[in-house]
Amino acid sequence: MKSAVILFPGINRENDAIAALEQATGTKPVVVWHGETELPKTDIIMVPGGFSYGDYLRCGAMAAKSPIMRAVAERAKAGVTILGVCNGFQILTEAGLLPGALMRNASLKFICKNTHLKIENADTRFTNQYQAGDVVDYPVAHHDGNFFADSETLDRLEGEGRVILRYCDANGVVDPATNLNGSQRNIAGIINEAGNVLGMMPHPENAIDPLHGGTDGRNLFKSLVEAAS
Repeated sequence: MKSAVILFPGINRENDAIAALEQATGTKPVVVWHGETELPKTDIIMVPGGFSYGDYLRCGAMAAKSPIMRAVAERAKAGVTILGVCNGFQILTEAGLLPGALMRNASLKFICKNTHLKIENADTRFTNQYQAGDVVDYPVAHHDGNFFADSETLDRLEGEGRVILRYCDANGVVDPATNLNGSQRNIAGIINEAGNVLGMMPHPENAIDPLHGGTDGRNLFKSLVEAAS
């Protein structure tokens, strides 16, 4: 199984993404520089976290205009699995591959901690190794993770089962107290209408090794492999 990691100037989680994909697929992913115009044939494409272009203008706005994103959009249209994490989520929204926007955290502070997340939909290519209602523990590290969309878009995401992850407590309770960044409806991750593009602020690639504090993220990558097999 082949995968690729897209690398932009300022991205700093590419090695974590490489490690997670290699662990899950058994093959080291190809790293593709943002200035390229073509992608190799792959089953999975990951847009990792970091601070592309120093987060100037808006987080992900400049990266979304990089030449490689035209190829990523074409692969998305063709049904290839695409995972955007943190800055990758921001890039995917700026590129129009996912709805909504990621704004400054409600606290106006950078948040770096582990957080609980509720799996809302386990019937996707990203979550098929979980059960709906499972509570997982992933790290977060962002300043602009406050998900915003208009009410119509939010209702459509909810109605179509496209909200995949929500911020919650250890018991799976979703309420304002567990909303660490102000995201509407505690949303932490969404998929596109076709179900092949996921954007999420938490970092599953940093939850794959017990030496790093936990392995709850492994099943997300196992899900990708299962769906592509």
